Amino acid sequence: MDLAVDFPSTTRDDWRALALGVLRKSGVEAESPEPTLSTPTYDGVTLAPLYDAADLPGAPPFARGARTTTGWDVRQRHAVADPEAVLADLGNGVTSLWLVAGDGAIPVSELPRVLEGVYLDLAPVVLDAGAATAEAAEILLALAAERGTPPSGNLGAGAARPDVAVALALRCAAEFPGLRAITVDATPYHDAGGSDADELGCSIALAVGHLRALTEAGLTVEQALGQLEFRYSATADQFATIAKLRAARKLWARVAEACGGQGEQLQHAVTSSAMMTARDPYVNMLRTTLACFAAGVGGADAVTVQPFDARLGLPDAFSRRIARNTQALLLEESGVGRVIDPAGGSWYVERRTADLAERAWAWFQEIEAAGGMKAAGPLVAERVATTRERRAGDIAHRRFPITGVSEFPNLGEKPLRRPAAPAGAAASAPPAGSAGSAGSAGSAGSAGSARSAGSAESGGPASGLPRIHYAEEFERLRDLADARPERPKVFLATIGPVAAHTARASFAANLFQAGGLATETAGPGVDPEQIATAFAVSGTTVACLCSSDKLYAQHAEAVAAALRRAGAHRIWLAGKGDYDGVDARLHAGCDVLDVLRTTFDDLEVAR
Repeated sequence: MDLAVDFPSTTRDDWRALALGVLRKSGVEAESPEPTLSTPTYDGVTLAPLYDAADLPGAPPFARGARTTTGWDVRQRHAVADPEAVLADLGNGVTSLWLVAGDGAIPVSELPRVLEGVYLDLAPVVLDAGAATAEAAEILLALAAERGTPPSGNLGAGAARPDVAVALALRCAAEFPGLRAITVDATPYHDAGGSDADELGCSIALAVGHLRALTEAGLTVEQALGQLEFRYSATADQFATIAKLRAARKLWARVAEACGGQGEQLQHAVTSSAMMTARDPYVNMLRTTLACFAAGVGGADAVTVQPFDARLGLPDAFSRRIARNTQALLLEESGVGRVIDPAGGSWYVERRTADLAERAWAWFQEIEAAGGMKAAGPLVAERVATTRERRAGDIAHRRFPITGVSEFPNLGEKPLRRPAAPAGAAASAPPAGSAGSAGSAGSAGSAGSARSAGSAESGGPASGLPRIHYAEEFERLRDLADARPERPKVFLATIGPVAAHTARASFAANLFQAGGLATETAGPGVDPEQIATAFAVSGTTVACLCSSDKLYAQHAEAVAAALRRAGAHRIWLAGKGDYDGVDARLHAGCDVLDVLRTTFDDLEVAR
């Protein structure tokens, strides 16, 4: 039975006509709705408002991975020598370990103690030891031999020491079929502010460099392909993450084919460090849940969920439990891992995957033309910086909103404190003066933001890149406000009845609070002197007019004049219109960081 038989068929032209009608009612004149409703990404991929069967690739298997329907490997990261935390994770859903050793993290000599009681044949170990990779690998291999168990996982050799990577790969290929030697870590490019295509192109260029070195050392193409594991960041933008992981497999399959071999890309997805916030940190649970879901749907072979308090120092037992239970819920209760490539065949996902792969391949070719990753360091840094600056502009204008920080901040949140992480255990210290800068008792388990082997090793391709957090500029202002004996304040000069000023007063309050500034409202009324008196009582020197366009036309200039007589150093206006006495306007899309910094300067001048 055809369930659609009684419904009229529609075409893309029908949709266009309807969409144009809606746009015109909104005051937008356009010949076609697609350009108006499309959204560009940082990679130059255009996200269209509508997709259809024409967006599917010509033939399967699309971008499916080789993962079975049994789910993915739940991999938890540990950067502190805490055997109890390791066993707690393994006893409660974690299936493999990611151990950060050396350079201020787990002392290499402590690895046997950390792995005491761990069944190495059941729980694969992935090392991340930077310059100490060779020493850490020897200890792990000796420990496996002592216990009579074949090692599995990855020794974590990176790109900074090609000689170590080659030596370990030759040994693994000859002696340990279940063990890989090399991690192709693309997360430093994401953590530096790069886009998805930046991350993908760099990962493929790094991997091709490894392939050349391994085959020159005597491994076959198939053996060399089998020594690599790829690490990517997963973000709360679920469709971007799904497309990235699927595109990565397409790209690597193309490389393998060009080399005359075959090999599935083994993927390890890590929830993004850059997206994590120190403010309103519980929201990070939502971010990591979305990222984990996307990684699972995208086909990652292993997933690491960072604890929600990763920005604040050493996560405690509760946050580690939430991190692993996030994966358990998605795997066991939601069954996300039971379906192979659930996004496969989606018009939108397939087109986005193909477009992203095309951009990433072009970027990879550009790196290759420059002489490979080592020679292309300045080129990579410049490209990542360009993306970082574009995103920073979007964050400042709140086109890239950060919930709990740039949008819907909670000035009354109680500080969440964690012990400071050792120097090598986290990517960066908590922001100065933030809630995480002072610690309280907590269990020292897996560390915070991921420290990447590729960036930690001296001389690695990513060694010169910064590590950023999207929220850091807003969080610095929050720290500045919190450090004052009394929280800085902005007066909202509300004009007219509540119904007339509430929308813009709420907008202005949300904007100023994103920088840690409190707001005080005049209340309903139109009397300039009454509003000015309330302003004087508030004790601040910055005011913002809030009302409707109609009431602005009638009262804005008189109210602004009264506020100036009462001592207002700067007067903002939320909305449209130019009026005498008003210094500047607040509106959707304005540079919020500039507004906040200007306000801090004004309040400082008036002190």
